[in-house]
Amino acid sequence: MKNTALSLLLTALCGALGAAEPFIDKQDLFKVGDDPAYNIYHIPGVVVTAKGSVLAWCEARKRPAGVSDWDDIRILLRRSTDDGRTWSEPKSIANVDGPKKKNPFALKMKNVDPNDVTYNNPVLIADKDGTVHMLFCLEYERAFYQRSDDDGVTWSKPTEITATFDAFKKDYDWKVIATGPNHSIQTKTGRLVVPVWLSTGTGGNAHRPSVTATIYSDDQGKTWKAGEIAVPCTDEWINPNETVAIELDDGRVMLNVRSESKAHRRLITTSPDGATKWSTPKFDDALLEPICMGGIVRYHHDGRSLILFSNPHNLEGGRESTPEPGKSRARKNVSVKISRDEAQTWPVSKTIEPGPSMYSDIAVTQKGTILCFYGRGTKPGFAGAGLTLARFNLEWLEQP
Repeated sequence: MKNTALSLLLTALCGALGAAEPFIDKQDLFKVGDDPAYNIYHIPGVVVTAKGSVLAWCEARKRPAGVSDWDDIRILLRRSTDDGRTWSEPKSIANVDGPKKKNPFALKMKNVDPNDVTYNNPVLIADKDGTVHMLFCLEYERAFYQRSDDDGVTWSKPTEITATFDAFKKDYDWKVIATGPNHSIQTKTGRLVVPVWLSTGTGGNAHRPSVTATIYSDDQGKTWKAGEIAVPCTDEWINPNETVAIELDDGRVMLNVRSESKAHRRLITTSPDGATKWSTPKFDDALLEPICMGGIVRYHHDGRSLILFSNPHNLEGGRESTPEPGKSRARKNVSVKISRDEAQTWPVSKTIEPGPSMYSDIAVTQKGTILCFYGRGTKPGFAGAGLTLARFNLEWLEQP
């Protein structure tokens, strides 16, 4: 009775004030079983183009669960032109011609088939001029750039940009590289900024130890340059890796970084230009880190400018064993938070998926609809059912 009365009161107030009625709906965009070629859908990403189209993509993995990130993987994309309500069929959008060889560091790991081809860590950026930029990696060893001039319908032939990463070797002798993942940003100056992580592959796992940095382009993707190491690997900042970026209202670029640090909080660092002079990394006490990818985006609509952040808000349970400092926690309770003061505080947090839920990305359509695209599993910590898109408005997110 109380909940019904409250709902009626909120609806009445929304009508009286001219505000939209709160809503949320969900749909599975990539579901295990829909295509027999793929057993796992992972690494979701979502972006809204300058023309208003919504692009949602992922890694489609062919092997059964439990193999690895070095699986036989393709990058699939779906498009929506109606605010994320209906979608095109999935389409593979990354193909590198010529012979391909497995990263030798992958072959040191169990269950890795040397004949598998791994396309990994796609990143898309919506340019203000309507272009969609895309970066991805091959075998965590080579990096490529391609672009779309028709809102993601077709893509240019990939151009290899691996040489960009050579500039990092004077500071960090990487053997494994990865872009993003998730969407990334174009700053007010027009610069394209893409977070990357690098690993020497010497830590018993080909992805560890690792550091975080950025690469950037000032000519709309024609050429790319390496920035400075943003978060090194230290006893305090352990294995910083998958990272998302946002431009703050004062023009600084802020990185929000996953790590395996014992503090179990997201790491934050800022730069005046998205490439150099990174601030000393700090843990954000409000943002729990179960050791999982997160998403970040600016909500700029109806005169309001907010920052939204998504990830599994949970430190309970171990992903595979008893919880220990610096070890993965159960991936569940994907939630979205609001900051009204440029990521200084996060007073609002709303659960999107209380059960097993993993990687996420977040976007805002031109109509102000918020899209959280996330992995949903059958048990905490493991990919399972597929990738789900939650559509909701700010009224729902701010509703108590």
